[in-house]
Amino acid sequence: MTKIIVTGATGRMGSRITALSREYNDIQLAGATEREGHDAIGKEIGQFIGAGDMNVKVASKLEDTIDSSDVVIDFTSIKATLEHLNIASQRKKAMVIGTTGFEKKEIEGIKEKSKDIPIVLAPNMSVGVNLLLKVLQDIARVVGNDYDIEIVEAHHRLKKDAPSGTAMKMAQVIAQAIDRNLDEVAVYARKGLIGERTKKEIGIQTVRAGDIVGEHTVLFGGMGERIEITHKASSRDTFARGALKAALWIHKQKPGLYDMQDVLGLK
Repeated sequence: MTKIIVTGATGRMGSRITALSREYNDIQLAGATEREGHDAIGKEIGQFIGAGDMNVKVASKLEDTIDSSDVVIDFTSIKATLEHLNIASQRKKAMVIGTTGFEKKEIEGIKEKSKDIPIVLAPNMSVGVNLLLKVLQDIARVVGNDYDIEIVEAHHRLKKDAPSGTAMKMAQVIAQAIDRNLDEVAVYARKGLIGERTKKEIGIQTVRAGDIVGEHTVLFGGMGERIEITHKASSRDTFARGALKAALWIHKQKPGLYDMQDVLGLK
């Protein structure tokens, strides 16, 4: 049995992870947290999110409930996630992180913590997207130097970071496959008389509108043909189930930094 704590348990992702955990016989919800002052504090989490009684009250501090868990699942904010990671590291608890938008320095900090605890860090935990990352790597190796590469991502209007972590991961996978430095070749916006497209640039464009859960299209444009690969998420449950799968997997691992490619056995 893997005992989990969900931080930000009433949020868009946290509530779905919490609710769907009931479907797994080998997962037990051991705790749920929310930020100080939230209306859910002290209330039964299942009742608060409309998932039925789960016999877990929402806490305001992770340290008050973490000892009852094996794995912390965190889809909150950069600041909150790093605070939760410090606590998990001190208490030697595994962690699944789905928060996106980390800077390089923050990623290095997460890597340092992974020397003490096992961590799954992934910008997208859906099976489909992670299969797509594998495919993109293979396509890029074959056509990348002869084809123009563009990535377009679309998400709901409330998403705070841009481009999405998934789009950046796609760009990184492609750049590595064709031996390019993404920091040097990424182009995030085009306007005015910009001149001809350079051969090595990788375009990464962002759309924010309505309630789009998540859409990513990668375009390889050649002379006379193009390849387009698209992933569309219609429900956050896809990501929530991936996070729960990651929690089951990371519970059995040694300290280290892992991603969903590891969880799914794609490496």
